[in-house]
Amino acid sequence: MSRQRAAELALSETELVVARAELDNLKDLIFVLQCAVSDVKSDLASSRHTQASLRELAEWLLEAAEPVTTASFGNPVLRS
Repeated sequence: MSRQRAAELALSETELVVARAELDNLKDLIFVLQCAVSDVKSDLASSRHTQASLRELAEWLLEAAEPVTTASFGNPVLRS
């Protein structure tokens, strides 16, 4: 089905169709991750840390990263 739809849309091997809402959601998740990485880098460079503060930084980074690692697109149309 997806190959047929890709052919109808005249997509090349390197193109796919993704719903704008799904792409926007992924962009938002990546932005949150970028902010977390920036925050953690800044916090690590600016002061001494306890085990608890390092754990808090790691948890914030993981919290921001997990949605990106589990993100998926509904039904991308691929052509191969």
